[in-house]
Amino acid sequence: MTLLRSKPAADTDLDDQESDIRLYECSILYPFPLNQKEEKEIIDGVEEIFKEAGAREVEKDLWGRRGLAYPIKGHNEGSFVIYHLEIDPSKIKGINEALNIMHGVLRHLLLKPPAGYQITKLSDGYKKWLDERETVEERRESEKEAKLERHVMDKAKRHAKRVEDKKKENPSTEKEVPIEKDKLAEELEKLISDDELNL
Repeated sequence: MTLLRSKPAADTDLDDQESDIRLYECSILYPFPLNQKEEKEIIDGVEEIFKEAGAREVEKDLWGRRGLAYPIKGHNEGSFVIYHLEIDPSKIKGINEALNIMHGVLRHLLLKPPAGYQITKLSDGYKKWLDERETVEERRESEKEAKLERHVMDKAKRHAKRVEDKKKENPSTEKEVPIEKDKLAEELEKLISDDELNL
């Protein structure tokens, strides 16, 4: 009977292990700038650690280059990768230790998200935000240009009105004398034919 009990107990242990696998979020920060080969080596090394621990990758979100709030190991910028993994909780300590000693990883953070957590790719949202920000800035710029144009037009109208008012207040005493067409043609011909113009 002990043999029969041990077999079902082993089966329930396997079921417990499978049901005990949980979703975790792991943030990896590595230095920027790195060439593609070094970056690939770091990412492959991190993924190898996950594979050795039996983790299943659910989602991988490459955030890319970001500024840091304070220098870390002499770096003011870093590249981020966010992994969502299904892992056995008993393997977390080993993953943390391996990431702590891994060359090229500046910082890492392994968290268990709250119940009901929805996985979202923030890199896509960031790109969308950048695009929206550009359109908002373009709209603001065009509004600014339109406002400036209206201001210039209003100023020009005010100036024209002031000039017109001055003309009405001080009518000129000199009246224009009409010039005869023949005399005008003769003067123009004389100017054109002169080789030396004394202007």
